[in-house]
Amino acid sequence: MTFQISLPRLMAVGAGAVRELGTTVRDLGATRPLVVTDPFMKDSGTVDAALASLRDAGLATGLYAECVPDPTTDSLQAGLAAVQEHGADLLIGFGGGSSIDTAKALGFLSQNPGPMRDYKAPRVNTGPALPVVAVPTTAGTGSEATQFTIISDSATDEKMLCTGPSFLPVAAVVDYELTLSMPARLSADTGVDALTHAIEAYVSRRANPFSDGFALAAMAAIGANLREVYKDGSNQAAREAMMLAATQAGIAFSNSSVALVHGMSRPIGAHFHIAHGLANAMLFPAVTEFSVSGAESRYADCARALAVAGEEDDDATAAQALVDELKALARDLAVPTPASRGISREDWDRAVPVMAEQALASGSPGNNPVVPTAEEIEQLYAAIYG
Repeated sequence: MTFQISLPRLMAVGAGAVRELGTTVRDLGATRPLVVTDPFMKDSGTVDAALASLRDAGLATGLYAECVPDPTTDSLQAGLAAVQEHGADLLIGFGGGSSIDTAKALGFLSQNPGPMRDYKAPRVNTGPALPVVAVPTTAGTGSEATQFTIISDSATDEKMLCTGPSFLPVAAVVDYELTLSMPARLSADTGVDALTHAIEAYVSRRANPFSDGFALAAMAAIGANLREVYKDGSNQAAREAMMLAATQAGIAFSNSSVALVHGMSRPIGAHFHIAHGLANAMLFPAVTEFSVSGAESRYADCARALAVAGEEDDDATAAQALVDELKALARDLAVPTPASRGISREDWDRAVPVMAEQALASGSPGNNPVVPTAEEIEQLYAAIYG
């Protein structure tokens, strides 16, 4: 059996890496980079070191700082105008997953006719795109190393998964110091997102030996450090470990796949404007419990990587320990339910059939160890409401 591996061409990893961004971009042959970020990154000064590095390298640098959470097809229009106005030959996605996903989408749409819905999964996109350098400021999405972007269709509220080499960053700059100011809630949600990536990549029907190694390494680091960064965001060793683990998990699922948790979380985000990582966290224990029977030994490996089971435990015991750990993690990280987030039962129940349909249409549930029916997805949505 053969499998194809896709990775960024360059990766700069470690403290201070963002201060070398200009050199990285210049080495890629670009002269007119456009930094794509959100208003907070600009107003807080977080992006300043990146801009200074680019300008010090003699590059004609532009700034587009209007990215929105959970980018939509409508929100891309101003970004496309900024790309054209600057004459950008490279885009730098600076921020969380929304900014990096925006940069990927802008890089693609600037070289291909719209609308974006024409390029959603199951289509695999291999067409031209402006090169993207990804600079993550959260330890979670792994978008800096993946061939995916997620854009919501403004006309339908569908959170579209767009996939293919066209969306793979040419380079990633992974500097954990950019995460030191993350608040506890964001640290928790993005950390669970990274753990979901790692576990789903490992149990996916498309898992392979390459992705397995990155997934297991990410799980071990997240298991040892996620609670710590939630408790003490100034712990630099824990922050560094989480940042690397998020990138490793991104590499894992980009070269394997995600599964049912992600298939179900995207519609939650689209319909109720809940951040992607938090939606994953809401779903993770229940979906894992539903799925364990389809890959018990693989889930048992995950429990051992997280150090909640040992080699002496049989697979059934270890797999149950994983489910128990995910429930405990949700409690320890104060993961809310949809009900506690203020979503009414009436609104939730009304959306469930559509969300189930959208989850299945994304293709991700087909990678799950137990492939669900629409009815089973609806039952899982009902179970997590709270």
